[in-house]
Amino acid sequence: MLEKLYELVYVTGVTYFILIVSLIIMIGYLLGRITIKGVSLGTAGVFIVALIVGALFKDNIVNITISTKGDFLSGFKTIETLGLVFFVTSVGFIAGPNFFSNMKRYFKSYFLLGVIVVAFGALSCVACYYIGIGSEPDHDYFVSMLVGILSGALTSTPAFSASKASVVDTFAAGDAVKATGLEDAVTVGHGIAYLFGVIGVVLFVQLIPKLLHANMEEEVKKISVPSDKKSKAKKERKTFTIDSYGLFVFGITSVIGIFVGAIRIPLTSNGFDGTCFALTTTGGALLVSLIFGHFGHIGPVSLKVNTKILEVFRELGLMLFLIGAGVPGGVSFVQNFKPIYFLYGVIMTIVPMVVGFLFAKFVMKLPLLNNLGAITGGMTSTPALGTLINTCKSADVASAYASTYPIALIAVVIASQILILTL
Repeated sequence: MLEKLYELVYVTGVTYFILIVSLIIMIGYLLGRITIKGVSLGTAGVFIVALIVGALFKDNIVNITISTKGDFLSGFKTIETLGLVFFVTSVGFIAGPNFFSNMKRYFKSYFLLGVIVVAFGALSCVACYYIGIGSEPDHDYFVSMLVGILSGALTSTPAFSASKASVVDTFAAGDAVKATGLEDAVTVGHGIAYLFGVIGVVLFVQLIPKLLHANMEEEVKKISVPSDKKSKAKKERKTFTIDSYGLFVFGITSVIGIFVGAIRIPLTSNGFDGTCFALTTTGGALLVSLIFGHFGHIGPVSLKVNTKILEVFRELGLMLFLIGAGVPGGVSFVQNFKPIYFLYGVIMTIVPMVVGFLFAKFVMKLPLLNNLGAITGGMTSTPALGTLINTCKSADVASAYASTYPIALIAVVIASQILILTL
């Protein structure tokens, strides 16, 4: 019967890919809608379903990937990157008008918080090293695994990429076989920790306001900067638009942002052949959209994008990003899962997040939403920012994320290098 049905409904190639993505969207939003005591997964429900799909159908996905020479899994990577560009560019445009005034007001706090979050993530990694080193037969493999776990716990792709290059340079120079094994260890660690790295921060930014019985309307007023909007309104001039939706502006912003994110700065003596720092696609698109969103025009040409378009692209982008990261992550997670490594990832996510929040609240006295926005930036967590925006019903919180994110991005790459050299 099933064979007859399969012959009747024959779906392959791109159509099969679209079918899987559509099913994940449908079931993921149903799961995200489930609310327990005011807390829900929201769009992160899509990520959970994507992980489950990758885990349950990993053999089928791997076989399709092999038969199509990698096209199937690379499709998920494509929509992950596309979603990321859509999301951060939208957030940048929405947050742009208030970004610089917010940054000026809290710059020292954001800078310090970004460093503190990453520092306690690194200290947690050191603690896990001393907890587990006695039971690990291969020191170099274990260190490689831990820095991979740290990059996954902080959902940092630049740290993940830099760690792979650094473990090879440090532990396996000239040994191709060992180099491959250590790179795999970083990849496995990143994949295992990434799950809680996403879900943990998403739940944290929802639970904290509930636990503190925060009045969201009052908290939103604390992050808004009305005087900045008024001064901007006075400077408005007549401009013309290329299209009424602002899609031209969105497109050119994304293009410039991708190029800015691709600029590399060498961090080691061997130049571009060694470890390099880059803002990446996320940082580049975010930076350019913040600047364009702030100024609003270049001469007589408008740089504004329709608000409704931005809201749709923000949600669409976050959804595509989570699907693209989730399915391959589910495949890797099942193949390489070990409870102790997952526990290390939980520690490296929770400790910096909680310490950072408490420090910002009691020492720096940051308002709640500035605090949580900065935490999502310090944890380099794009999904958590999306959840926080939906929770507080205000995109102004993105200013805190955007201010802390670059600091954390640089700090986690440097911290990973130091850990590899010293452990």
